[in-house]
Amino acid sequence: MGIVAGLDSSPDFTRIVVCDTDTGAVLRQGYAPHPVEPPAGGGGRPSDVDPQAWLLSLGEAAGGGLLEGVQAIGVSAQQNALVPLDAQGNTVRPALVGGDKRAQVAAADLVDALGGREAWALAVGSVPQAAHPVTKLRWLAKNEPESALRTAALLQAHDWLVWQLLGRPVRRTTDRGGASGTGYWSAATGAYRPDLVELALGHHAVLPEVIGPAEAAGTTPEGLLISAGTGETMAAAFGLGLGLGDAVVSLGASGSVTAVHTEALTDRSGMITSLADATGMHLPVVTTLNAVRTLRGTAELLGLPDLESLSDLAMKSTPGAHGLVLLPYLEGERTPNLPHTAGTLAGLRRESMRPEHLARAAFEGMLCGLADALDVLRGRGVDVRRVFLLGPAAELPAVQASAPSLFAAQVVVPQPADYAAIGAARQAAWALGVSQGALDPRTPPAWQGAAAQVLEPGEELAVGQAVRQQFTAVREQTHPGAFGL
Repeated sequence: MGIVAGLDSSPDFTRIVVCDTDTGAVLRQGYAPHPVEPPAGGGGRPSDVDPQAWLLSLGEAAGGGLLEGVQAIGVSAQQNALVPLDAQGNTVRPALVGGDKRAQVAAADLVDALGGREAWALAVGSVPQAAHPVTKLRWLAKNEPESALRTAALLQAHDWLVWQLLGRPVRRTTDRGGASGTGYWSAATGAYRPDLVELALGHHAVLPEVIGPAEAAGTTPEGLLISAGTGETMAAAFGLGLGLGDAVVSLGASGSVTAVHTEALTDRSGMITSLADATGMHLPVVTTLNAVRTLRGTAELLGLPDLESLSDLAMKSTPGAHGLVLLPYLEGERTPNLPHTAGTLAGLRRESMRPEHLARAAFEGMLCGLADALDVLRGRGVDVRRVFLLGPAAELPAVQASAPSLFAAQVVVPQPADYAAIGAARQAAWALGVSQGALDPRTPPAWQGAAAQVLEPGEELAVGQAVRQQFTAVREQTHPGAFGL
C-alpha cells in the first residue's frame, strides 16, 4: 500500500515516524522540541501554551523531506489540552494544558455543582480533576470571564492539529478516545453532554464531530489523507497492539493502570475513569498518585544517587523485605481514595531495620499499590492476563524481579519507542486502507508487535501473593475499608 506517517505532539516535543503500511516497520523519524519558554521562576511546564508552538515544532520535525511519498498522516497529541476558539476560529487565549493546578478549586466546584462524584461518574464516566478540559472551562469562566464569553468552540490538541493540517475547514472533528477525556462526552453512551459544557463555561459552545476509528477527518488540498487522530494514551495502546486480556502499567511519578475492555465501566466511587480507545473498544483507567516518586523519596532518604543504586540495594534483600511494609501514600492517594493521608512504614523490627530491606519495601509497596489498582479493574470483570510495563523504571531489576508475581500475570517490557507516534501511523494506515477498499473499518491493520522482554511469574507466584497479603493486611489495619471491603 505504501507509506504513512504518525506524529505525536507531546507536552515537550513533536516526534514523527514514517512507517510501512503493511508491516508497521519504522522507515524514517523526525524530532523537534516545542519552542515553549519555561515559566518564569522555574516550576516545570507552563500551564498556558500558544498552539502555534505545536505547528512550528511539527514543521521542524517534518523537515528534510521526511514526509516525501507519505499517503496519510495520523495525529496523536497530549491529552487534556483545551483550545478555546472564538466565532472566527481564532484562539481566544493560549491553550490550557497539563494538570493545571490553578484549576483544583474549579474541579471541586464542578463536582459539587452536579451533585457529587457519583453524579459525574454516571454522567460521563469520570470525576473532574484539575487536568480535565471541563474543569479548565470552569476555571476560565471564574477567572477570565471575558475570554469565556468570547469562547464559541472547543478543541483539544489533536483536534486542533488535524484541523490545521486540513486547512481549517468548516467541519471540525475529533475521535472517541480524545472526546472521552474531556469530561463532557460519555464513553458509555457515545454522546456529548452539552449541558455540562454550559455548567462549566456558562454558555453553549460548538463541539467537534466525533468520527469513527477508521474514518478520515479529511484530505489536504495536496491529496494527503488525515485520519481521525486521538489522545496519547489511546495512540500508545494502539501502537503497542493491545487487545483483550492486556493491561498497561505506566510508571511515572504517579502511576496508571489501563486495560482493554469490551464496555464502558461506570464506577460510582470514581476510582475508574472510563475512556474510549482508538479501535471502538474501551480503556478503563485507574490512577495512583504514588509510583516512581516513592522510589525517589526512598533513594533520597537512604542517600543514594539514583534509582539504579536503589534497585541494586533492594536486590540484596528478599521478597517480603523481612516483614517491612511501606504503604506508599506519600502524596495522599486516589486508589484507594485517601486524599489527605500520608505514607506508612510498618513491620519495624531490629532485623528488618536495614537499608536493603527499606529499598525492597519501597519497590514492593509501589508495585502492590499498582496491583491494588489492577484489582479494581479485575473486580469489575476486566480480564488481565498480560501486563505491559512502561516507563524508564520498568527496566530496573528490582521492578522486573517482583512485578510478575505481584501482578499475577505475564509482564511485558517493550523496548523504548514512541508508541504514540506508531499508533498514530497505524491509525493513518487503517483509514487509508478503508478509503481504498483494502481494509475493513472494523479490523485495524495487523502490524508487527513491539519488541519486548517477557517475564513470567512462574514459581515465584506464591511468594508474590504472600507479599501482597502482607501489604493488604497492613493497609486494612491502617485504613480499614479503604476499598469498601
